[in-house]
Amino acid sequence: MSTQDSTKVERNKMFNPEGNDAVSARTIIKGSTTGIFNLNDVKYPWAKAMYQVMIGNFWVPEKVSGLKDDARDFHSVLNADEQRAYKGILSFLIFLDSIQTVNLPNFSNYITSPEVNLILAIQTYQESIHSQSYATILESVVTAEERDAIYYYWREDTILLNRNAYIGQIYQDFVDNPTDHNFFRGIIANFLLESLYFYNGFAFFDTLVDHMKMPATGRMIAYIRRDELTHVTLFANIIREIRKEFPAIYNEKLLRDMFEVAVTQEIEWSKHILGNKIPGINAQTTEEYTRWLANERLAMLGIAPLYPDSMKNPYKHLDRLQDPNADKGNFFETTVINYTQSSNMAWSWDF
Repeated sequence: MSTQDSTKVERNKMFNPEGNDAVSARTIIKGSTTGIFNLNDVKYPWAKAMYQVMIGNFWVPEKVSGLKDDARDFHSVLNADEQRAYKGILSFLIFLDSIQTVNLPNFSNYITSPEVNLILAIQTYQESIHSQSYATILESVVTAEERDAIYYYWREDTILLNRNAYIGQIYQDFVDNPTDHNFFRGIIANFLLESLYFYNGFAFFDTLVDHMKMPATGRMIAYIRRDELTHVTLFANIIREIRKEFPAIYNEKLLRDMFEVAVTQEIEWSKHILGNKIPGINAQTTEEYTRWLANERLAMLGIAPLYPDSMKNPYKHLDRLQDPNADKGNFFETTVINYTQSSNMAWSWDF
């Protein structure tokens, strides 16, 4: 391991009278701030713009109607493969939001930009809302016995356990040993979680909706996906700032290697959980979608495709189902992203 790999990242002090909050002295990490949130002077305008959008996305799961109809559909309309996939994929999403809620403050403790700390706090809140959303779905759609089985699906499913353990260990490594290497590795894992793992799960629920099944669950997922778009963009920007300000910490080979591991895991999981009797989605199309999605996420970072033979999205129905107030545009553009809210707030920035 190189010296750079073993260098410790300094955790923010609660109050540092010797700190310097000047924008000219500010960096995404390793800065020396007072601990005061001076949000009138910001270095990263994309963070201030994202704040407006993230607070404009406020919603609560209890307001989503129709889950009683989904309960009927689950037991009378979905086939056995669809029920199994619904349970397993929901279990994975529950894990992802659970670990995000707990772990995001660990990253924020080392971010030395108050405008970025602010939106990380909002993201943490949103992830907790997502956890409550899944609880609301389960309470309405399945029995108490099925509910517990879904929460702990990984206890009986080795592939899901391995998925959870992979991301959980990366986060734990940083908590236990906060080095530059482990921090950057954790940031990449977060970007993968938000931009690849979540969206693959969303694709299944969107496909059900496209076949007129489980529409209330689909509406809940649409709200969650709208939030996750900002989280994807947030961590894309953090990675880009690290590359600009701390090129010795930025490691593109590590990033590409981790993407390759994530894609391999997603394909294995998809083949395992989807079966072959779900209309509109199967292991083969999910493999194509995962590779295409990985290329698109790498493009957000200005990185060449990992899978040059997978340049088209095989799921055309996903474009039709995306929330018109969030995902409708080509949000993978690496130049300018525009995002309009129903509250008439809008934002854009250059990556």
